[in-house]
Amino acid sequence: MGLNMAEPRIISLIASATEIVCALGFESQMVGRSHECDFPASVRSLPVCTSPKFEVEGLSYEIDERVKAILQEALSVYRVDADLLESLRPTHIVTQSQCEVCAVSLKDVEQAVCQFTSSRPVIVSLEPNALADVWSDIRRVAAALNAPERGEELVAGLRRRMEETAEKARKASSRPTVACIEWIDPLMAAGNWSPELVEMAGGVNLFGEAGKHSPWMSWEALVAADPDVIFISPCGFDIARTMEETDLLTGRPEWRELKAVKEDRVFVADGNQYFNRPGPRLVESLEILAELLHPELFNFGHEGKGWVRLARLNVG
Repeated sequence: MGLNMAEPRIISLIASATEIVCALGFESQMVGRSHECDFPASVRSLPVCTSPKFEVEGLSYEIDERVKAILQEALSVYRVDADLLESLRPTHIVTQSQCEVCAVSLKDVEQAVCQFTSSRPVIVSLEPNALADVWSDIRRVAAALNAPERGEELVAGLRRRMEETAEKARKASSRPTVACIEWIDPLMAAGNWSPELVEMAGGVNLFGEAGKHSPWMSWEALVAADPDVIFISPCGFDIARTMEETDLLTGRPEWRELKAVKEDRVFVADGNQYFNRPGPRLVESLEILAELLHPELFNFGHEGKGWVRLARLNVG
């Protein structure tokens, strides 16, 4: 392969993989990133190797329609800059095959790499469907970079922190029912690792199954379930962006009759930075859920940055 394992040249084409690479101690070996890789902040200076094929501004419904139209044509929703990839001479390219809406597709990467004549990079494709898969992905990246012990150490540390939170949450006197909303229009529940996080944080997840893709949900089902807590963290949206569309929920006539609304237990979280990134910060995602579900037990200090209470910003 002609690789120099002492000095890998890494390109990450998905934000969660960038966080994994950096957490493993390889940030200084990164030479390129995707347009969505923004953490840690220092990676923003790296060359950007991808771009969206659709207009990313607009309402949730409009974005959803654009993405569906492209996927129906069996195309990835992102472009790869093959010429830039070639010029960066990567030894490793990390991408994801789990969700073509979240990352450049493996097919697109392989097509771009086929045009290479020099560096012949190793393609590391991640496929996180559940929490255990995230740990496997971390180990996979570490092994590809010839540092398996770093992978084991990172996974052990992350799992230890999560278990400490889960153990404390098990002592809670109540387990509130939770509806996790991952997209507002049309309504989508959170699947994959989110149900696991809810359970670990001391809640009862109502919609979406662990290890399975996020399912569509109906307004009628949400009203019928009448959850104790409504948790809103749209994929790819930060808190401010989500707040622009919460009136699609709060404007419904049934909204005020929901138990979570009456009891002031509707929360908005930064889905882009936390819950929708299957990487090291799923630990912080668990902490966010724990402190809003059980404020009597937890205070990690994420309020205001990682999550807010909807009613306080949408008065009236």
